[in-house]
Amino acid sequence: MLFLLNDVVFDLDEACPVTPADARRFEKLGFDYVLELGCELFAEDPLLHRNDPDRARRLAWLIAERSPDVNAALFAAPAVACNPDLVEPRFCTLPDAVMGQLHDKGRRLDAIAADRAVWNRLAA
Repeated sequence: MLFLLNDVVFDLDEACPVTPADARRFEKLGFDYVLELGCELFAEDPLLHRNDPDRARRLAWLIAERSPDVNAALFAAPAVACNPDLVEPRFCTLPDAVMGQLHDKGRRLDAIAADRAVWNRLAA
């Protein structure tokens, strides 16, 4: 399964980003908790998806596990070390064709390209 987190596409089928023991431990976490966790992580580092891709991939996996229909998430933080309440999360379900196109862009995918294709936050 492909998952877009901000402007990075993760292939969650490559290998499970968590150990089986952690997966069992995470079973008890609800979507609201995962949402709060995502906001806290991106409040610390708004470029988490670029600076710590392993951690970002685990977050993407958690979101996908809690909400299987969701395959894209955006966590927009205004500044480093901001209050997690200021992080704006958005979620959506993208068609497989769109996810494939975004995945094919690989390293050329950036915040502007992802915004134009998915989030439309920069539209005037």
